[in-house]
Amino acid sequence: MYNKYFGLEETPFSIAPDPRYLYMSDQHREALAHLIYGFNSTGGFVLLTGDVGTGKTTICRCLLDQIPVNSAIAFIFNPKLTVEELLATICDEFGIAYDKDNSSIKKFVDLINAFLLQTHSDGVKAVLIIDEAQNLSTDVLEQLRLLTNLETNQYKLLHVILLGQPELALKLSEQGLSQLSQRIIARYHLGPLSKTDVRAYVNHRLNVAGINKQLFTNSAINKLYSFTGGVPRLINVICDRALLGTFTKEQDRVSRSTLAKAAHEVFGDKKEQQKNTSRTAVAWTLMILVLIAFGIAIASNYFRVRPTPVMITDEIQPEPAAPPIPDNLNWADMGEMNESGSLSYNTMFNLWNIDFAAEKTADACSIANENGLQCMQGLRSMNSLRNINRPVVLKLHDNNGNIFFITLITLDDNTANISFGNEKRTVAIKDIKARWLGDYTLLWRPPHGYTGTIRSAYKGPVVKWLRTNLALINQTPLIEPINEIYDSDLEQQVKKFQIAEGLIPDGVVGPQTMVHINTIIDSSVPTLIDINEKS
Repeated sequence: MYNKYFGLEETPFSIAPDPRYLYMSDQHREALAHLIYGFNSTGGFVLLTGDVGTGKTTICRCLLDQIPVNSAIAFIFNPKLTVEELLATICDEFGIAYDKDNSSIKKFVDLINAFLLQTHSDGVKAVLIIDEAQNLSTDVLEQLRLLTNLETNQYKLLHVILLGQPELALKLSEQGLSQLSQRIIARYHLGPLSKTDVRAYVNHRLNVAGINKQLFTNSAINKLYSFTGGVPRLINVICDRALLGTFTKEQDRVSRSTLAKAAHEVFGDKKEQQKNTSRTAVAWTLMILVLIAFGIAIASNYFRVRPTPVMITDEIQPEPAAPPIPDNLNWADMGEMNESGSLSYNTMFNLWNIDFAAEKTADACSIANENGLQCMQGLRSMNSLRNINRPVVLKLHDNNGNIFFITLITLDDNTANISFGNEKRTVAIKDIKARWLGDYTLLWRPPHGYTGTIRSAYKGPVVKWLRTNLALINQTPLIEPINEIYDSDLEQQVKKFQIAEGLIPDGVVGPQTMVHINTIIDSSVPTLIDINEKS
């Protein structure tokens, strides 16, 4: 109704889980990174919890946009099922035919196992995603655990992603579900948005819907955070109602009063009752404050101290901030923008003292391999990139949806030094985040003999390298001859190291753990942050 009035191409605050509208706060990037980690792992359970409306389902849909098209996905939305109903639903979602007149639990399990063996043989990964998983009964959860028993020597044949409210984590901590809980390889709790993120969230959805201007006043945004506590679904409902109210008043921007009225319409009498029950407490608080102020005035007069005037306002006063850094991520030359990929890769390879031919951008990882390096690619948050601490090429989008690349060279708290086309610039990190969905590419140097992920019972010279360097890092004695088998003792050392470095302590030595070890033992590798400053 109001879209044409405001110049919107579509409704910006729908509650449908459209991945295009997903605002990637640091929390959401971390959550998505955990889901991707679970998908790319050798199998098990991945747990994503969060309160109602925080964006769990939308993040999962974003994951589905990232995974290979030849994956087999089963998505269950209503998990209030018996064991038999769950198994039948899994068969339906995977397209497994079954005889409805002969549908015992054993029959279902046999059919599902046969399907998983066939998909594995075909090189297809099978993933089961269950939304609102807090509604699963203990019997159903135990049956899910049994389904993940089917495995090869290296892989479980079924990946399970559980999305649910916080009580799901409590349920999985019960003693009867300890075996399932031990199979959770990645877990993340998604909280509400901060006040800063609420402003960015609203502007992001408006941008996706077709306009690049603020339709909400600053006071309206502050009030929006106050009403919603940063829960995206509540933000959507109130903003939609507020835009409608602004349209009917024929105003250009949503005011604080219009937003407050919209919130009252959304929450109804319940919100008003909550206000009424707090009025007595507020009155007593104000009375106490008046008495305290009266006492201060008397004391100030007695000691002849002139009190500093205090501004009373219903707006939250921001702390003084440093002068803002201009947004330096706008391209003037579209031709150079089209070449930003090769220019950015060239900068990153130069940091490793490697020549990079601009025409070979598509073969960047092959060039890395030829020079003893490997690529790491995927989706991460800015905090995660700080932690992994390597110069990185980022894929960004401008306001018109055009893709371009930059090289992130160094980071501090609020700014980054980047390679931007043929220039070096200092930019605000918030400006990078506004254009970045998490795509990155970085380089790292594997040790000699490293062929892939190291896990329990792995044997080879690279285990000797790992044991030697962890002993050096942990300042523990090294027993000769050095054992080349990845045993339980070394696994515990790895987990201890991973915890210290802020990694998932799974005891599995993949590229990320290797990168962290290299950062400590090899002073020649380029880093985003000086290791001494980081520590």
